[in-house]
Formats: sequence, C-alpha cells, structure tokens
Amino acid sequence: MARPRQALLTRERIVEAASTLIDAEGLDALSMRRLATELGVQGPSLYNHFATKAEIVDAVAESVVAQVDIGVFADCDWRDGLRLWAKSYHAVLSAHPNIVRVLATGPGRRPHGLAMAEAVYGALIEAGWSRSRATHIGALMRYLITGSALGSFALGFENNPEIYERYPHLHRAHELSAHRAAVDEGAFELGLDLLLAGLSDHYDQGVRR
Repeated sequence: MARPRQALLTRERIVEAASTLIDAEGLDALSMRRLATELGVQGPSLYNHFATKAEIVDAVAESVVAQVDIGVFADCDWRDGLRLWAKSYHAVLSAHPNIVRVLATGPGRRPHGLAMAEAVYGALIEAGWSRSRATHIGALMRYLITGSALGSFALGFENNPEIYERYPHLHRAHELSAHRAAVDEGAFELGLDLLLAGLSDHYDQGVRR
C-alpha cells in the first residue's frame, strides 16, 4: 500500500502549528488560511476538526495551561503549593506571552483550566480557608500571575534619557529596558512573596473568612 504523501491532519497537529504561529507572530497573525498554509493543507480540511478560529485559539490556550504543574498541591501545604504553582504558571506564560490575554479572561469551559482552578481552590478549602476567601485568593493569584505576564514594566520606558529630563525621580528610567529580566522577574517574585506573607499572617491569626 502506498504511503500517504503527508502526515494525517489531526487536532494535535493543528493546535501545535497554531501555537507556534501565535508564539512567533501573535494572535492577529492566526487565520484559517494562514494555518492551512503552514500545515500544507487546503483550508476547508481544518473545518473537519475545528468549526472556527476561536475554537483553535481556545485549544491553544488549553494546551498552554496543560503545561502548568498542579501536582504540587498533592505534596505541599497550601503556602508552598501556591508558591510552586504560581512559579510554574508564570514560567509557562512567560514562554507563551501572546496567549496570555486569552487566559486572563478565565478558564471558561477548558478542562485543563477548570482542573487548575479546582486544584487551587480545593487546596485552599482543605487548608481551612472559607469558600469566599478561597475565591478571593484564587482571584488575587490570577491577577498577579497573568498580570505580570501581560506586558513588560521595564519595556514601558524608552531608552532615551532626554525623555525623562523633566522628571527628576525618573532620571534613570531609560536604563530599565536593558535590565528587563531583573526588573520584571524581580517584581513578580516580590509580589508573590508579599502576597503569600500577608495571606500566611491572616491564616496564622485565624482570619480565614
């Protein structure tokens, strides 16, 4: 029997190609026609697997969340679990920044997204936090993690000292872009440390409602 000229088109191949394209060029670069070209197939063949571009984007978002380690909650107390999960999630989003604005809207119906929410919420409830506080903590963590990945603070300042001559406290702002990793990662780490320290104080004082 003759071998097929190209690999069979599958959902997995489509999602992988879409993810690669989004990572390289952003969400706006993705279209059914462009994706078909990247895969070497005819456009209509994609519709055998996904009805719309939105479904593909959703599947890419799901594939990204699937890379986050939620198993940490099984082996750690809630404090260490939150820290390790947050760092894993942050690292995954840093590797796929162009899909962050999709994930920032919440899990929707995505199974991996809902499993992650269940793991975080469940760990907090089992630790003794009330349902309302566990919800607030989950929201706070999402704000910190996705917010830190939505854009670079350091790159928000141009590398031109003349711009900041009128602002005495910003006289070195033009240097920030050259230290992006130290600034942005340092800010995330500080925010995570302070958030967890505050939550830990509340917890130890019995303020869990």
